[in-house]
Amino acid sequence: MASSVQFETQPADRFFELGLSYCSGEEAVQDLVQAHKWLNLAAIAGSEEARMLRAEISRDMSPAQIAVAQRLAREHIASQTVH
Repeated sequence: MASSVQFETQPADRFFELGLSYCSGEEAVQDLVQAHKWLNLAAIAGSEEARMLRAEISRDMSPAQIAVAQRLAREHIASQTVH
């Protein structure tokens, strides 16, 4: 099994902050796909707040947008995995 040491050392709160910035459009251009991606990563890293916000923004997204966000999150995890 591959070790995801680098991914696991990324703080959930940093992923949450990125998701929040894409969600709100205050520090970045509003992009719900990117927001979902980062919130998904924060949720995977243990953030309950990210899980709740991800569920909330999912209601405003199409199934295709959610699928893209999930693919981007998987790609991010794969890029951080140490083989």
